[in-house]
Amino acid sequence: MKRITVFCGSSFGIDTDFEIQAKELGRKLALENIELVYGGANVGLMGAVANGALEVSGNVIGVLPNFLKSKEIAHNGLTELILVDSMHERKTKMNDLCDGVIALPGGFGTLEELFEMLTWGQLGLHKKPIGLLNINGFYNELINFLDNMVHKGLLKDVNRKMVLVGDNIDELLEKMKTYEAPSIEKWITNKTV
Repeated sequence: MKRITVFCGSSFGIDTDFEIQAKELGRKLALENIELVYGGANVGLMGAVANGALEVSGNVIGVLPNFLKSKEIAHNGLTELILVDSMHERKTKMNDLCDGVIALPGGFGTLEELFEMLTWGQLGLHKKPIGLLNINGFYNELINFLDNMVHKGLLKDVNRKMVLVGDNIDELLEKMKTYEAPSIEKWITNKTV
């Protein structure tokens, strides 16, 4: 993997480990010569992951919609800042630039970005590994919900397994490096005998 996109919150949250691990993820990617692609802001966990990579001379590419730059949240120290016209264009560009995706803790935006990438993978539009860095169990309820989707027959188990989960950075990166995308069709059918 040459580039990883990181989706995460524009806030820090109340768990101080979120910021610590975001910064450490940025450092780890840079030290492994993996470029960071992220949302381009200097606030919250977004700023922390970028700063972690930049502090050890990593390459960081931000992708930011113009309307957010005007709110003065653009990170000024990036290797490259790409400005786009919309949130959808941002996700498309981040997908185009990366070889894999990691979601750190975040809110609606993080989940929306994560699930769009998962949907694209499920539909066969890409074969990239997608991981959750499950810091202090942040994603436990989401993982349980995904398992329930399988149990209720709305998601194939093979597609559920597209969501790689790691409680620490090294574990998650190892899973991403060995990931193989599903080779079956997405559609769930009711089998009749």
